[in-house]
Amino acid sequence: MIVIKYGGNALPAAGDSDPVLEAIADAFLDGEQLVLVHGGGPQIDEALAEKGIGKNRVAGYLVTDEAVFATVQSVLSGTVLRTIVNYLIGSDVNAVGLSASDGGLVRARKFQPVVDGKKVDIGLVGEVDEVNPMILESLITEGYLPVISPVAADNDGVGYNINADLVAAAIGGALRADTVIFLTDVEGIYRSWPDKSSIIDEISIDELKQIAPSFTDGMIPKVAAAIKAIDSGAFSVRITNGTDLACVLDALDNQGGTLVTA
Repeated sequence: MIVIKYGGNALPAAGDSDPVLEAIADAFLDGEQLVLVHGGGPQIDEALAEKGIGKNRVAGYLVTDEAVFATVQSVLSGTVLRTIVNYLIGSDVNAVGLSASDGGLVRARKFQPVVDGKKVDIGLVGEVDEVNPMILESLITEGYLPVISPVAADNDGVGYNINADLVAAAIGGALRADTVIFLTDVEGIYRSWPDKSSIIDEISIDELKQIAPSFTDGMIPKVAAAIKAIDSGAFSVRITNGTDLACVLDALDNQGGTLVTA
């Protein structure tokens, strides 16, 4: 079983073809069990701009009040989710769309980043508290490809936007996935970004944890998601370039990018 994180920046415009989604569809039709978790950052930015809602960020996180969350939820669990599901259905895939809350899949809790030694309230931004994969296991057994938006609620029914990488990592762990594939905009994890000769082909989770503090900037979220996935129960993680079809095809064939092993 493979869990795939698919970024919103790869989403095709209406009527356009998407080689990456086609590759995912082909892998599914060839018998691979797949779960797809999507993001939607560009679509959220566009929707907020259209509504005249300003963006405020703290420590890199979008401050999410009720107006922002309503837009985020509409985009992620509406526009983006339906676009992906409809595209896959058009490619003869039995795709079904879910928000991370549906069927009790993900329970969220409020996330507060630490800034200057203090926790900061950034609104309706959450993190994964618990995963119950029962609904996914049922859908997979019945021959469906679940597509999941990273919006979930807490025990009180309060909705939160959660980083899609972390949702994919947690779901991959709960399902004991053979691999969690993170489709990003780089070829893998680099020891010394942006030195492309420093790419890591394969690394154990123990070694990755040892060198994690040395990473900077864009590598940090990717490394954190990889560690989260394996610590949660996934057997391996592969990080690769989702903008390059050859890289995606290799990843689906268990090759290329950076492989992180348990």
